[in-house]
Amino acid sequence: MEKFEEIIKLYDYNLPQDLIAQKPASPRDKAGLLVYKKNTDEVFFDKFFNIEKYLPKKAVLVFNETKVLPARIILKKETGGKVEILYLQKRDDGLLEVLSDKKLNIGSKIYLNSKIIFEVIKQEEKIYLLKPLFAIEKLYEILEKYGSAPIPPYIKNSPLSKKELKEKYQSIFAKYQGSVAAPTASLHFTKRVLDKIKKSGISVKFITLHVGLGTFAPLNEENFKTKKLHQEFYNINKQTANFLNKAKKNGCPIIAVGTTVARTLESASKKGILKDLSGKTDIFISEGYKFDFVDGIVTNFHVPKSSLLMLISALIGKEKTFDLYQQAINKKFKFYSFGDGMLII
Repeated sequence: MEKFEEIIKLYDYNLPQDLIAQKPASPRDKAGLLVYKKNTDEVFFDKFFNIEKYLPKKAVLVFNETKVLPARIILKKETGGKVEILYLQKRDDGLLEVLSDKKLNIGSKIYLNSKIIFEVIKQEEKIYLLKPLFAIEKLYEILEKYGSAPIPPYIKNSPLSKKELKEKYQSIFAKYQGSVAAPTASLHFTKRVLDKIKKSGISVKFITLHVGLGTFAPLNEENFKTKKLHQEFYNINKQTANFLNKAKKNGCPIIAVGTTVARTLESASKKGILKDLSGKTDIFISEGYKFDFVDGIVTNFHVPKSSLLMLISALIGKEKTFDLYQQAINKKFKFYSFGDGMLII
């Protein structure tokens, strides 16, 4: 196996800073769209609101209906100083995994107010484990009321208000709370676009994968050795699975809206049939991987050296991926979470 550093270098590219989107297009579906047809090697440039014109007949679009939690919350230390916490997930033992922008002392308490208090139990590398000293069932309600959107670190100068970011960093069909990052390919879709897609005879289905902060984590040597990433919970409704299995069997192209959907469907699939409908996935899709269920993808333009960029390279090859990225840069497309979109079919 090549050295990790040599492999990761192959997935680097230069992006002008002004092409990192600090806010989404308005309306959302006015974003740019790059379309790549694998079989004919054709490339088209358009606006996202015209995506239905390029979707194959009888295709099935599969969306992730996870809901992003307002996972960033500012608390007070016992010493009086402020600390910003990023909630990651609740563990089976009832403790909360969080990241903190300041050092926390084990055994200390951090407060939102006199009723909402957390005790710092343990530190595991960069993650702190907190014990909520209130009814755990109220956690999501507290985050909704006091938290802010967990915007990625590369969105540094957004002109949007805290309230606007909360709304824009969420798909219009978000349903099940649990993500600490948005499935960003979904952010381009509006009711208008979904209506046009359905009218054109394309089926629309939904699955759930709760996106973890690992989606932003730098890849390491262990990922390549084990061929595994961070774990994320997913669920596919049995009725949805039956529909998708039938569609796949009948030759309908399955188009994943986002890398999260692609990872979910590939994790659940065994020889082209969705079988493992619920659980945790740590699948690492990189070049050499043979897709078992997904035929195409709607996706954003991803950060260099990321597992998301490698997933796209697995679908169309690294050389073609970087060729398309360069074409997008030449067209002044916007990149990353609030950026423009790509359809690969």
